[in-house]
Amino acid sequence: MGRGASASVDRRVFVSFCKRFFILIAIMFCLLPAKVSYSAPLALPSIGIDIKESESPEDVSTTLQILILLTVLSLAPAILILMTSFTRIIVVLSFMRNALGTQQMPPNQVLVGLALFLTFFIMSPVFMDISNNALDPYFAKEITLDQALDKAKVPVHEFLIKQTREKDIRLFYELSKEEKLPETPADVPFKILVPAFVISELKTAFQIGFILFLPFVIIDMTVASVLMSMGMFMLPPMMISLPFKIVLFVLVDGWYLLIGSLARSFL
Repeated sequence: MGRGASASVDRRVFVSFCKRFFILIAIMFCLLPAKVSYSAPLALPSIGIDIKESESPEDVSTTLQILILLTVLSLAPAILILMTSFTRIIVVLSFMRNALGTQQMPPNQVLVGLALFLTFFIMSPVFMDISNNALDPYFAKEITLDQALDKAKVPVHEFLIKQTREKDIRLFYELSKEEKLPETPADVPFKILVPAFVISELKTAFQIGFILFLPFVIIDMTVASVLMSMGMFMLPPMMISLPFKIVLFVLVDGWYLLIGSLARSFL
């Protein structure tokens, strides 16, 4: 009887505690809206674009500069791909993966990341030249924006003209129906130099890709001939040749040779 009475008392104490706890929670929820309603409203920022009369020509010039900057930023991916070493690098890396026959290994994200950082490495002298001769003086207010743009064009133009074939430049001069060719390479305008540079890079990348394919094609032909001589017609030759191609690529330190050759091709 003593144990039953003590258990009944403990149960009553527990039930009483639960009731008080839930009543306290209910009171807090009832008081919460009153506190929130009397609190100060949150200040939300408003963003708008106004068109009004300008008080000085400098305001119009600043607005146009901002619009030009936004336009350049929207074209930044195209500029990075078509006016740097990125095109040749990514095409050669894609050829390398297809020659190995590893399909999606390395994945596209790895190839694009490698090509991007290798592009920054190769283009670093050009970027440093632009920073030292154009950006730093402009931020120090030593030159105007037009002068900074003119100075920034020089190292980019030199890089593009160095990697572009003269035959490709002549092609776009003929297509544009220009009256005469420029007297010096520095006189070639960007509207002709950029597309000529792109097709020159594609041709160079395809030439490198052809050379990369040759040893792996020989391995595929050798494996296919051995399998046919053994009568294994149902066994795919690619399945047997893939390990040999990977071993060959690793033994000759293929990534070292490939990346080194790509970097030296821009010197």
